[in-house]
Amino acid sequence: MSMEHVLYQCEGPCAVITINRPDQRNALTPEAVEALHGHLDKAEADTGVRVVLVTGAGEKAFCTGAQLQGGLSGDAPGAFERFASLLYRLTTFRKPTVARVKGYCLAGGMGLMLACDVVIASDDAVFGTPEVNVGLWPMMIGALIFRNVPRKKAMDMILTGRRVHAEEALSMGLVSRVVPSGTLDEEVRAVATELAGKSPIGIRLGKEAFTQAEGMGLEESLKFLAAKIADVASTDDAREGILAFVEKRRPEFKGR
Repeated sequence: MSMEHVLYQCEGPCAVITINRPDQRNALTPEAVEALHGHLDKAEADTGVRVVLVTGAGEKAFCTGAQLQGGLSGDAPGAFERFASLLYRLTTFRKPTVARVKGYCLAGGMGLMLACDVVIASDDAVFGTPEVNVGLWPMMIGALIFRNVPRKKAMDMILTGRRVHAEEALSMGLVSRVVPSGTLDEEVRAVATELAGKSPIGIRLGKEAFTQAEGMGLEESLKFLAAKIADVASTDDAREGILAFVEKRRPEFKGR
């Protein structure tokens, strides 16, 4: 398996995963999907990694989804299932994830972006689900779209296949922040640094609890989360955080 379609490097506590097919607007192949799985495994196992950044190489695209010719199609056994597994893995990842979006973010790229916890987009980014234009439908991606975007807004985008620019994407709830293109990297670094300074165990327990509570009714979720707060409060990091607050200093979180 070739790993060249996706790059991985650590920048301090931040693992940077880069889809590396700029000439193909970072379209996904089965090799790229497998590489993304492998790099997430690596980031999860590395205790020095506290935040994961997902981005695309070049200036033209974050990711434009599956490569239609020889990509995630019927001639690649299990390709769709592996992509679905990737979206779930990224959505439920134990460490905070940030998507850095510049240029086009379409189809499966929307799925990768929406699966991340925080999405920072440049003001020239363009989003869309063009599947309907070629007789397809954003099946797996839809599971994430409807968890982030009101139904009417989502159906407008999905049924027409129209492109959505950054400011509209922000108003719809597709992205977390929109920043000027020239300050994108600065903003992403600042957010990654901030997230890396939080308690790793607090974030892990919190994300796991929220994932489980998401499908519950209100009363059930409140009872469930009331029990989970005890788990977080019993950690060394919680005790350190409270002590640091009282002593008016920065906490030193150890992930325990």
